Amino acid sequence: MSPRTVFEHELKELKDNVTTMGLRVEETYAELFLALECRNEEEIYRILKSDRVVNEMERNIESRCLSLIAKQQPVARDLRTITASLKVVTDIERVGDHVSDIAELLIRLNMNPLSSYSGHLEPMVKAAKEMIRAAIEAFVSRNEEAAKDVIESDDIVDDLFNKVKQDLIEYLKKETKNADECIDVLMIAKYLEKIGDHAVNIAEWELFQETGEIGDTRLL
Repeated sequence: MSPRTVFEHELKELKDNVTTMGLRVEETYAELFLALECRNEEEIYRILKSDRVVNEMERNIESRCLSLIAKQQPVARDLRTITASLKVVTDIERVGDHVSDIAELLIRLNMNPLSSYSGHLEPMVKAAKEMIRAAIEAFVSRNEEAAKDVIESDDIVDDLFNKVKQDLIEYLKKETKNADECIDVLMIAKYLEKIGDHAVNIAEWELFQETGEIGDTRLL
């Protein structure tokens, strides 16, 4: 095989690895809220332990990216792809961390349904899940328009976060003894908002992958 063919094969493997890592985090996210629905605390603990797998995936992809840059000295579009992949796996790993953070809080809340605190939490869970799914898909398929849609959808999650905060204020007026629970629920909402922010980051790295620009700044 020619050097270019070998390089293209390595780039495909890199994309496959990013896809696998993204799918792993998406599945863990879905499993977490299914475990809550089923009140399966044992599954929550399993999810907490599985975060190490995602961390290892991140390290392996980072190593592959740095190796490709060192060996192939890529330029232009290829360099943008590798650079963006380096950044994206950091965001995916952070999503995995936030899933673990939420898992710990759910245990502290004795697996109480989130809807008992705010009717806007379940829509927020679904919206953040869709954002991260769409962002990863946009990145690996190099879909600029889909990436722009993800960025625009962040307003939905932000709006739901504000509604959750308002709901918790009203909840506290009735259940004054449950202040600690409300703080934990607010933190869950905050982690969901952060997951949306990481989805936006991934979408922005897709735009960079195509244009070499982040916002109005040209980088490569």
